[in-house]
Formats: sequence, C-alpha cells, structure tokens
Amino acid sequence: MHTQTSWPADVLTLSIDIGGSGFKASVVSAQGVMTQDRVRVDTPYPCPPDRMVETVVELVQPMLDVHRVSVGFPGLVRHGRVIEVPSLSRAEYGGDRDEHLAAAWHGFDLAHALAQKFQRPTKVVNDADMQGCAVVSGVGLEFVMTLGTGVGTALFSDGSLLPHLELSHGPFKDGLSFDIGLGNAQRKEIGNQRWLKRVRKAIGNFDDMLYFDRLFVGGGNAKLLSASDVGPKGEIVPNTSGILGGVRVWDLDA
Repeated sequence: MHTQTSWPADVLTLSIDIGGSGFKASVVSAQGVMTQDRVRVDTPYPCPPDRMVETVVELVQPMLDVHRVSVGFPGLVRHGRVIEVPSLSRAEYGGDRDEHLAAAWHGFDLAHALAQKFQRPTKVVNDADMQGCAVVSGVGLEFVMTLGTGVGTALFSDGSLLPHLELSHGPFKDGLSFDIGLGNAQRKEIGNQRWLKRVRKAIGNFDDMLYFDRLFVGGGNAKLLSASDVGPKGEIVPNTSGILGGVRVWDLDA
C-alpha cells in the first residue's frame, strides 16, 4: 500500500527484512546508510499472518519516525499481496508444509496490513528483489541469489527489476527443488562441503538458463562461500544488503 511518489531529500526509510529464521530492521537514510543499529528477533513458529504482523510491529515500534516503510518478504508477492511463502507455511522451522498455514498466507494483503499498523506508505516485495536493489550495478543481466532458510532469486536488466519468478522452485536434483536442495535444513543434514558442491552446481545451472552477466549471492549462508564458489562473474554480498535495498526499491515507481 503506497501512494506517495515524491519524497524529501532527507527521506528516511524503515527497512524490514523478513526471514525464515529472523526478522531484522533498521532505519536507512536517502544515501543508503543505516541511521540506527539493526534490531533482530527470531522468527516465531508457527507464524501465521497475524502473528508475523504483531511481531514486526513490536520489533520496530521505536523506529517509526520515518517517511515510509520497505519490507523484504521470503516468498512470492504481487502488489503487496502474498501468493506463497514456503518458510512461513511450516509449523516449525524446517518442518513440513502445513496446509492451514499455507492457506492463511495465500492472498494475504501484507502491505495493507502493515500500512494500517504503521500509518506510513508501505511497500512489500520479495526479499531477493529488495536485496538486489542494493547491489546491482545497472549494467546487463544481473542475477541475485539469496541463501538462507530457502533460496531467493531476482533478475535485473540494465538496472530495471524484471517480473519476479520463483526460479528456485524448479527441479534441481534427486527430486529436490533448488529451494529445498540448497536450503538450510539440507545444509545441516548433508554438511557444508556437500552443500557447497550443490551451490556451485546450482550456479552453473542458473547460468545455463539465464546467461547472466553478473551474479550476486547474499543471505545468511552466503558467508560460507568463497570467491571460487561463485565463479568469475559472481560476488558475495553482505547480509545487510537486504536492509539497504529498502531505499532504492522505492525508485522502481519512478
């Protein structure tokens, strides 16, 4: 839910990064600098929409002296409305899909719900899209991949965000999707070395499909990668990118 299209030069953005393991937030200046220390709380489980909204509102209550709010969400979002969110459709972290939770999330107007609570223009986008806004160069086809509870993806062409595609839901290996095969639960089950081998294979598969010019890998598990894992076109970006992208995401309306 967002209607304002012009902002003061000193615009302040409350930027919130929703993850399967934690919710993080900070206030970011127009120059993309955090003006307050980042705060974090563990993701509560089970996490239906009302509980998520309550947890986020409590987390950021001291930070609402801002002009607008950006939210990166770990699922498919269209016009601020949730279509699907695998991580929060589980009764426990890393557990099986819960159909009641999945149904509760499907169609939920998260942007409107948060805007009502914050009384600020609020934009909700996929978390990989928001992270990409902080890191892409604006030249060529740039692919963003986040490695955390699951896998997020985003595509930019010459700096323009392309329509979001849930590429990580495609088949990867042994009957697993990219999202599951590279997810945190599988990493813990098979160990870091086998998981890193999967990451390298997945990057090669995505390159074969997309022929990207640049690759940016972020998320909580990106810290386990080295430069050789992401290849010559790849760059490992800090997890704070998921917060800092909250400023530039508003430029997408320009």
